[in-house]
Amino acid sequence: MHDHGQRLKRGGGQVHVPLDAETDTSVGLQVPDAQAVAPDREFDRKWALTLLSRALLQLAAEHEAGDKAAQFEVLKPFLTGDKEAVSQADAANQMGMTEGAVKVAIHRLRRRFRELIKREIQQTLSDPSQTADELSVLLHALGG
Repeated sequence: MHDHGQRLKRGGGQVHVPLDAETDTSVGLQVPDAQAVAPDREFDRKWALTLLSRALLQLAAEHEAGDKAAQFEVLKPFLTGDKEAVSQADAANQMGMTEGAVKVAIHRLRRRFRELIKREIQQTLSDPSQTADELSVLLHALGG
């Protein structure tokens, strides 16, 4: 009787599923990864990155059309947050500008980038008044 009670404590009477129960139609036991990103968050992150990429490509095209492709390449790291970017003083030297002129150029570049991002967002909406909400979702998806 004692053996019977111990067996029940250890899961006796339960159906046992082997860990390697893989078959042709089943991959067997799957343990979810606790570190994995939720599918909806991953979708939002990829959406945000795609949207930023599209806006950046549009901005590059605008600069190329205005014969400012070289300037854009020097200033682009100030948009993308590239840690190995040159300083504003170095950028000024490369482009033959003053530091003040570079600061203004960066400010204008960032403003135009925001405009293009908002335009990309608006293309996905039926109601443009939702742009601010979607911009919040984008920032949240990027960790901001």
